[in-house]
Amino acid sequence: MTSPTVLPAPAARPLWPGLLLAGVGSIAFSGKAIIVKLAYRHGVDAVTLIMYRMLFALPLFVLLAWWSGRGKPALTRRDKLTILGLGFSGYYMASFLDFAGLQYISASLERLILYLNPTLVLALGVLLFEHRVSRRHLFALAVSYSGVALAFGHEVRLDGGNVALGAGLVFASAVSYALYLVYSGEEVKRLGALRLTGLATSVACLLCIAQFLLLRPLASLAVAPEVIWLSLLNATVCTFAPVLMVMMAIERVGATMVSQTGMVGPLSTIAMSVLILGEPFTAWLAAGTLLVLAGIWLLARSRT
Repeated sequence: MTSPTVLPAPAARPLWPGLLLAGVGSIAFSGKAIIVKLAYRHGVDAVTLIMYRMLFALPLFVLLAWWSGRGKPALTRRDKLTILGLGFSGYYMASFLDFAGLQYISASLERLILYLNPTLVLALGVLLFEHRVSRRHLFALAVSYSGVALAFGHEVRLDGGNVALGAGLVFASAVSYALYLVYSGEEVKRLGALRLTGLATSVACLLCIAQFLLLRPLASLAVAPEVIWLSLLNATVCTFAPVLMVMMAIERVGATMVSQTGMVGPLSTIAMSVLILGEPFTAWLAAGTLLVLAGIWLLARSRT
C-alpha cells in the first residue's frame, strides 16, 4: 500500500516586515509635530497651516477611498452620515485642536498627551458603554497620567500659563480622536479600515479647507515658501504614508503588537524636538516619558 503523501507545513510568516512597517509608521507620524513647529516659525496661523496640510493630502485620501472601495457595495445613507461624523471628530476636530495646541507647548509634551489615547478609549468605553475596568487598568491609567502631569508641571514653570491652554487643546484633540476610535469599530467591519480612513479623512480635508475659506481672506494664501514645502512633507510623509504603513502592519502582526511597537513614537518625537527644534531635554521630561510608556505597556498587557 502506498503511504500517503505528507505535505510540508506552510512556513511561518516572518514578523519583522510588519514590525518594521509599524515602527517606521510611528516615527513618520510623530514627525508631524516637528514640522508644525517649524512652520510656525514663518508666521503662519493654525487655520492656514492645517488647510495647506489637508489640501495636499486630499487627492491621496480620495485615491485611497476609490482604490479600497472597488467592487464593494455602494454606501448607504447610514454609512454616509457615519462617515461625516467620524471625519468631523477623528480627523478634522482632532487635527485642528492639535495644531492649535502646538502653538503653546513643546512637541515633546504634545506627543506625550496624544499618547494617552489608549487610556481615553478605555475611559470612554466605561462611560459610554459601561465596560468593566479592573484594578490593573486603573493602575496603568494612573502611571500614564502621572507621567504627563510630571512633564506638564515642569513645562508650566519654564514657559508660563499658555502651556495650560496648549495642553488643554491637545488633550481635547486626543479625546476627539478617541471618540472616533470608539465609534468607528462597527463601520470598520462594514467598510474596511482603508476605505473608512480614506473617506473619513477626505471629509476632514474638505472641512479644513472650508474652515479656511470662512475664517480667512484669500490673501492669507500668501505664505512663506517654506510653509508650502513643510505642508507638502506633512501631508505625504507624516500623514498619508503612516496611515498606509500602520494598516499594513496590523494586517501582518495584529493591532496589539502594532500598538506596542508604536511606543517608539514619543521617543522619536523627543529626539527630533531636541535635535531639530533645539527644545531642552530635561530629567523631568525623561521621567514623564518613561511613566507614560510604562502605563501604556501595562495597559496593553492587561487588555491582552
